Amino acid sequence: MMAQVDRAFARIDEGLVHYRHAGIADGPVLLMLHASPGSSRGLEPLMAALTGAKPDLRLIAPDTLGNGDSAPPAPDEPEISYFADRLLAFLDRLGIDRVAIYGTHTGARIAAECALQAPRRISHVVFDGIGDYDEEMRALLLDRYAPEVTPGEYGEHLIWAFNFIRDQALHYPWFLRDPEHRLMTRAVPGGQEMHERVVELLKSISSYHKSYRAAFAYRASERLPLLETQATFLDGQAELPVLKEKLRKLAASVRGAQVVEVETSPQGKAAAIAATLD
Repeated sequence: MMAQVDRAFARIDEGLVHYRHAGIADGPVLLMLHASPGSSRGLEPLMAALTGAKPDLRLIAPDTLGNGDSAPPAPDEPEISYFADRLLAFLDRLGIDRVAIYGTHTGARIAAECALQAPRRISHVVFDGIGDYDEEMRALLLDRYAPEVTPGEYGEHLIWAFNFIRDQALHYPWFLRDPEHRLMTRAVPGGQEMHERVVELLKSISSYHKSYRAAFAYRASERLPLLETQATFLDGQAELPVLKEKLRKLAASVRGAQVVEVETSPQGKAAAIAATLD
């Protein structure tokens, strides 16, 4: 049986933050932070698997500001530290003092910065897909990966959004469409999943790029060694090669961190997360 995932909003200074939640209302909280682009909708399969693997948890998965149904960020060029600060304000609004955090890709960077800003409030961080880039690649990603998009009179932004989501499954970076950058471990989403991902992106088409660019600008190799919070790095079988190749070096820079190899499926990740939090 699919676990029940509910939806709600909480208001902070920027406006409404949309979030999904599941599990036990008074259980220990696992805050779940999604990747870019999209929203917490992409975490629903993992949330469902976690309610089975560790049913005592309270799961909370907000849409990052500027994504999904959440309000856009206030700054024009926010940094990851801004998103972390606003996430802590969201927790304040919900009356939650202490959490463990699971973050994937952009969410992993926000999770790291939350733990640095408020180490007393974060019991454990589970990183799923965190990496860093050399200066040439960082500049290329900041310049081309997440362009600012304005809705067009003839709907050209609709076509762009569809191809953006599809191309991400084929190449990394998506705009380098050659054999060298072809992804061999990922399947192109089916029609229904493509539709859902594109819809989530279109909800925030004018602001989706802000968290993306903040993530590319974030220097994980400089920030992660400062962590004092317990940390686990998930090594997923189908993770992007550019992230996998630096994962263990990043993990080694964090005192006491562990690396756990996991299956790509929600059930595989849920089992690893449950074991880690135990």
